[in-house]
Amino acid sequence: MAFDIDKYTTNSQSVAWSDLDFDAFDTDPLPAQTLRTIRYMADVEYHTVCYLRDLLTTPSHKEPEIGAFMTMWNREEFWHGEALAAVLNKHGMTLDFDELKANRVKLGWKDRLDPIKQSLMGGLVGHDFVAVHMAWGAVNEWSANAAYLRLAKQQNHPVLGELLKRIAAQETKHVAFYASQARARLADSKKAQVIARFALNKFWKPVGSGISPDSEVEHVMRQMFSGPEGRKLIQDVDSHIAKLPGMSGLRIVENSLERFHISATEEAPVEELVAA
Repeated sequence: MAFDIDKYTTNSQSVAWSDLDFDAFDTDPLPAQTLRTIRYMADVEYHTVCYLRDLLTTPSHKEPEIGAFMTMWNREEFWHGEALAAVLNKHGMTLDFDELKANRVKLGWKDRLDPIKQSLMGGLVGHDFVAVHMAWGAVNEWSANAAYLRLAKQQNHPVLGELLKRIAAQETKHVAFYASQARARLADSKKAQVIARFALNKFWKPVGSGISPDSEVEHVMRQMFSGPEGRKLIQDVDSHIAKLPGMSGLRIVENSLERFHISATEEAPVEELVAA
């Protein structure tokens, strides 16, 4: 079924959490390791505006449907960051815009050069860049959706679980757009298939790898996807990727676990509670 962009833009709204009883975190606080993961997730969500900035220099910005989607996508991801920051705040952890700005400054030349790199790549690849962008976005959203639902199940916290399920519901819509666009555009161009396959296999890393230290990426991947159940989730994500035209056999997300030596038999780290 084709993605209805008009319906999506009309109904897009910020994720709601004002109706949730955040005071429950005072008596039932989250473990330290989980707060570390939520902090990572919030950083990624807030960083979406930088991804949007970079992609506005590429052929993607000339596509009306993609422009409309990315406007709403950026807005929704921002509110995901706000919601996660509110959870952190209830545990005495403040994540403000001055700190976010400082983190981006630490990226130095990488942050400054990213828009230029994207522009050059888009110009070199041409219109097929859009298919690569859509496939890449689908991978990121599939993995993010899996992570949110996995964390909700792991913690079994009534407030956190409901919030993460609401976030995941919006991520599911993002998946639907990216995947439908990727399927159609890849099916229309063998060249796009070759480029997308090369880019994903060679350069894809877990979302947040470019803005957080490897130690933080490893922590999140280990908490979310270690053990048999976590590995099954990752294999499911890879199976979705492999069904895209020209992507058969790719297992890029599972490969990323193996690069961090995260096995299918180990259990998630033991967690310690933090007083709110």
